Amino acid sequence: MATIKLTTEDFKEKIFDYTKEKEWKYKGQRPALIDFYADWCAPCRMVAPILEELSEEYKNQIDIYKVDTEAEEELSAVFGIQSIPTFLFIPMEGLPMMQPGALPKNVFKKAIDQELLKQKA
Repeated sequence: MATIKLTTEDFKEKIFDYTKEKEWKYKGQRPALIDFYADWCAPCRMVAPILEELSEEYKNQIDIYKVDTEAEEELSAVFGIQSIPTFLFIPMEGLPMMQPGALPKNVFKKAIDQELLKQKA
């Protein structure tokens, strides 16, 4: 399973329809990680292979999506994306957490294990 490209319409269908709902209500079947990126962004390109590795390591446990901020301006505006890459960690219960900046693999793994999969360190 590789990372999955997500359009604004896909987001409304699979994650959360912010045009119909006021309160956050996640629609997914598994926790998710969304990468807001742009093709020209060097830190985004550095993180991309890490996300591909994580999508394999956490296959069938979490979904990893990518949102092109230039193609999906509406979605980027809804989340107030000001710098890229920015990552949205979405647990099954509770509110999503946003983290800007390129992160090393060990930080992603810790956040996935502790925040998305609720495993204790």
